[in-house]
Amino acid sequence: MDQKERMLAELPYIASDEVLSRERLECKRRIYELNHVHPDQYNRIPGLLKELFGKSGEAVFVEPPFHCDYGYNIEVGDNFFANYNCTVLDVAKVTIGKNVMLGPNVSFYTAGHPLHHESRNSGYEYGISITVGDNVWIGGSVVIMAGVSIGNNVVIGGGSVVTRDIPDGVVAAGNPCRVIREITEEDRKYYFKKRVFDVEI
Repeated sequence: MDQKERMLAELPYIASDEVLSRERLECKRRIYELNHVHPDQYNRIPGLLKELFGKSGEAVFVEPPFHCDYGYNIEVGDNFFANYNCTVLDVAKVTIGKNVMLGPNVSFYTAGHPLHHESRNSGYEYGISITVGDNVWIGGSVVIMAGVSIGNNVVIGGGSVVTRDIPDGVVAAGNPCRVIREITEEDRKYYFKKRVFDVEI
């Protein structure tokens, strides 16, 4: 098993491997092009994302700048939006469902290093996959750590550090992120706290 196969199997691997280093360089070239698209040509961005990501649904948009390691380990569904400065350390799969919105400065960290210094200094690292369900809003400056699964119909409050799984249908926030409450049918009529929509939804 080579180092790329080990990485994709979520086993300890050496990131300085020649093949992986070459793939990261190619990803950097693609990201450079994405991050330097002239604002008058932003209609190019969805096509560039389809080339970069492993899978990309319809109506997908990322506000530059964007950063990732490989690109091919990222899968996003329809109606995906990421605001400025999204970072995805995609040494393992990052799978994101449909109708997902990310605030600015959201980070996905599949990558990790051993706790013990001698193991860490060996050069081995690892990646554990992250999954985000459908109809999820992730607020600004959220960090999602390796191995986390976020359910469907979830809101993650800004500034949270998500270290454990989040179930369906809840608001969760904090460091470490924890469930605050369920999202109910009553919430449908409000757009912010107790401010009621003045339009038909």
